[in-house]
Amino acid sequence: MERGERKKMKSFVTFEGIDGSGKSTISKLVFKKLKSEGYDVVYTFEPTNTFLGKYVQKCIETKTDPYITAFAFIADRFEHCKKIIKWLVEGKIVLCDRYAESTYAYQAAQMEEEVKNPIKWLKELSQDRIIVPDRTYLFLINPKDAIARITNRESLIPFEKEAFLEKVNNNYVKLAIGKRFKKLDATKSIDELVEICVTDILK
Repeated sequence: MERGERKKMKSFVTFEGIDGSGKSTISKLVFKKLKSEGYDVVYTFEPTNTFLGKYVQKCIETKTDPYITAFAFIADRFEHCKKIIKWLVEGKIVLCDRYAESTYAYQAAQMEEEVKNPIKWLKELSQDRIIVPDRTYLFLINPKDAIARITNRESLIPFEKEAFLEKVNNNYVKLAIGKRFKKLDATKSIDELVEICVTDILK
């Protein structure tokens, strides 16, 4: 979907990585930095806080059938994309914490015994129905280290288990092919990662 050539900077940016990679912290700080510098920027996330997004969260928490969970994620994204396109048309920079690659990486790990090629199957469900980001940052970290970062959470959801995150991490690496993706070492300092992202977005 074309958004014109009004500026060179990246307009739609997504932040991906396993739980504990720090992507949410970094994405929020990138938002604050851009906002403080006068840019018209929107911060959003998936699952969304709409009724569809809340249903996705319920699916995750109750370990719902992976097919139902996958379809719920995709339905939430279809609706989310309508808002994202509106923001982009208005000339805003849109930052999104988790997007399509999260579904491909996480749900494919859940469905590896159910579908022959789960990543391909999931991608085909969304084909030509979602907007493609200008940039996707993938925060890479050893799953064991990621788990260590989140052990203080009140309760870990099923997705936050080391063996599962190993599979998800492998899926992310498979997905991060092409110039849209920028792989980042999630063990770098927060300030350094924020600076890398802000500089890259404004190029």
